[in-house]
Amino acid sequence: MEVPTGKRVSMFELFYDLVFAYMIAQATDLIHHLHHGVLSSTTLLIFVFVIVVFINSWMVQSVFTNRYGKSSWIDIGFTFVDMMILLYMSNAFAATLNTDLHPFFIAAGLLSLTLLLQYLIVFIRTREPVDRRIAADFAAILLLRTVTLLVAGILPLRYGLPLALVGILVSWIAPAFTGHHTRQHPIIFSHLLERLTLLTIITFGEAIVGIATFFTKIELSWTSVCVFMIIAALFFIYIVQFDHLIETKRTGETGNLLIYLHYPIIFGLSLVTVSLHFVADAEANLNFAVTALYIGIGLLLFGTWVAKHYNQAAFLNHNHMGVWFTLTTLIGYALSLWFDAFPEIVTTTAIMTVIACSYTVYYHFHAQNNS
Repeated sequence: MEVPTGKRVSMFELFYDLVFAYMIAQATDLIHHLHHGVLSSTTLLIFVFVIVVFINSWMVQSVFTNRYGKSSWIDIGFTFVDMMILLYMSNAFAATLNTDLHPFFIAAGLLSLTLLLQYLIVFIRTREPVDRRIAADFAAILLLRTVTLLVAGILPLRYGLPLALVGILVSWIAPAFTGHHTRQHPIIFSHLLERLTLLTIITFGEAIVGIATFFTKIELSWTSVCVFMIIAALFFIYIVQFDHLIETKRTGETGNLLIYLHYPIIFGLSLVTVSLHFVADAEANLNFAVTALYIGIGLLLFGTWVAKHYNQAAFLNHNHMGVWFTLTTLIGYALSLWFDAFPEIVTTTAIMTVIACSYTVYYHFHAQNNS
C-alpha cells in the first residue's frame, strides 16, 4: 500500500491538544501533595493510572488521525465531543480512593466508545482488506476497554477498580501486537513525530508553569536560575534528539516504539516538576524528594536514549549517549543525597543535567562533521 511520506498537522489537532495542557496540569497536581513527607503509594498509582488513560486515548486518536483522518465534518464532530469528555474527565479524579471514581470510569468508557465508533466507520466504509483488519483489531481493543470501564463505573469500587485496571492495561499493551497488520499500512512517521513532540512541549510548558513560583519577588535567587537550568537542559536534550538526530522521513513504521518511549518521557518530566518543589519543602522527606527527582530525570533520559533507534544514519554509530546519561544521573543522585539543603541539591542537579546536555550537543556536531 502506498502511503504518503508527509501530512500536515491540522488546526483541529492542535485545538484538540489544548485540552491536554489542562489535563496534564490536573494530573500533575495529584502528586503535589505529600503524606508524612512522602507520596503515598495510592496517590502514585492513581497518577499513573490517570496518565495512562489520558495519554493512551491521545495516542489511539493520533494514530487514527494519522492513518485515516481527513478533517471531515465527522472527524471534527468526534474531536469536539472527545474534548468535552476529556474536560470532564480532567475534573473527575482525585488523589484518594475515598472519592467517587465512578464518573471518571464512565467518562473514560464513553471516550473509548467514540474512538471505537471511528474505527467502526472505517471498517464499514473501506474496501481495503488491510484497513479492515486494522480497524477490526483496534475496534476489538477499544471494545474491551469500553466495556470494562463502563461496567467498572457501575460496580462497587472494590470490584470496579480491578476491572478498570485490567481493561486499561490490556488496551495499553495490545497495540504493540498489531504490527503484522499495521506494517501493511504504516503510519506517516513525520506527522506522528510532530504530534508527539507537540504533546511533550505542552508537558514542558506545564513544567515552566510549575517552576514559576521560584521566580517571585520573595523567592528569586541564584537557586531559581538553577531550577530553570534543569528544565532548560532537559528540554535541550529532548529537542536535539527529536529535532536534529532523528530521521523524519522514515517509511514502513508502525510508530509503536515512538509512542511507548514517550510514556517515560512524559511521566519523568511530570515527576521532575513536582520533585523540585518537594526538595524545597521543609516538611518533605529529603531522601525521598531527591530520589523522586532523579527517577524523573532518569525516565526522561531513558526515553530519549531509546529514540536513537530512529536516528539518521550519520548519528547511529559510536553513540555513547546512554552511558553518559547513566553516569551523570547516578553521580548527580549520589552527590545530591550527600547534601541536606535545597540550594546545594538543585545546583548539583543543574550542573549534571547541563553536562548531560553538553554531551548531546557535542555528539550532534561531532557526528555531523565526521559524516
